[in-house]
Amino acid sequence: MIATMKRGSVVVDVAIDQGGCFETSHATTHTEPIYFVDGVLHYCVSNMPAAVPHTSTFALTNATFPYLLELANRGLEAACDQHAALRQGVNTYNGYVTHGGVAESQGRPWRELARVG
Repeated sequence: MIATMKRGSVVVDVAIDQGGCFETSHATTHTEPIYFVDGVLHYCVSNMPAAVPHTSTFALTNATFPYLLELANRGLEAACDQHAALRQGVNTYNGYVTHGGVAESQGRPWRELARVG
């Protein structure tokens, strides 16, 4: 798909820390942030928020604080029962890997969170 894009187009890979979004992605740095493939500019800086640490900290805090409140007020089990997003974010619990992607990347078996206990 990159090869079919208009020359001078720009792609920004915000998931480069997790392996990237595009087949042509590879991690870059703030020192050398860009490269071209088929005339398409790629920006794939790992840890992009580091360029604006104060702002990114506030953004992350605003996005995650409501989940923290749910966990503090209800406890893990009840909060996960109420919120699928929290449930999907639990990677390990009670000695088991509870996220399929994490288990696969580590070559370990996994159990659904609902079946651990």
